[in-house]
Amino acid sequence: MRRLLLSNDDGVHAPGLLALYEALMPHAKLRVVAPDRDKSGASNSLTLSRPLALSALDNGFYSVDGTPADCVYLGVNGVWDEKPDLVISGINHGGNLGDDVLYSGTVAAAMEGRNLGMAAIAMSLVGSRYFDTAGRVAASLVGAAEQLSLPPRSLLNVNVPDLPWEEIQGFRVTRTGYRGPAARPLEVLDPRGRKRYWIAAVGENADDGPDTDFAAVEAGFVSITPLQTDLTRHATIDDVQGWLNALT
Repeated sequence: MRRLLLSNDDGVHAPGLLALYEALMPHAKLRVVAPDRDKSGASNSLTLSRPLALSALDNGFYSVDGTPADCVYLGVNGVWDEKPDLVISGINHGGNLGDDVLYSGTVAAAMEGRNLGMAAIAMSLVGSRYFDTAGRVAASLVGAAEQLSLPPRSLLNVNVPDLPWEEIQGFRVTRTGYRGPAARPLEVLDPRGRKRYWIAAVGENADDGPDTDFAAVEAGFVSITPLQTDLTRHATIDDVQGWLNALT
């Protein structure tokens, strides 16, 4: 039986993680390692300033007082003798569309798995109601994962519309869209009258063309976007080299 490592960024007690576990339990041997609290927006950060505590819970899950990437690092890299065949992160409460992938702890957990040599999938529900739908999507993808060969340093980012299973229109392979600038931070006062700032809502869609993840989910399709961890803009290397040559 295949071995899967499950993690997330919403925390070890999140309903989405439980829904993912229940959906995949009949199909694989599962281990769950997730943050002990909500770590949404943690991106790819690792905890380097202190040791991490790994705690076993009554339900068999493990919690870590760190980030999603910490959890996957511990789950893959030597805490247990058996390494997983696949890392699945989610099911996130809310979409990870477009630029969200840069900040998402859900995507980062999958990315850490891929960086450690595992195949990896990030799962998000664009809403917070139909986790059972996203669980069925995850089960169908896991069942076919052995037939998919991805290049090194790549993973799948999956966004599921918040709809009953019967209303899902199908699956689309997409690219990430883009958002406009985020709103200004919200200024508030703490109980002692000091200024504090809330990070504001994400920007409006700036690129939501028909081949994007935004468009697919809006039309009721599951969006599957292959991501790569190589952020190099290869097409501009010659331009930058020419600019540098002109400076010298």
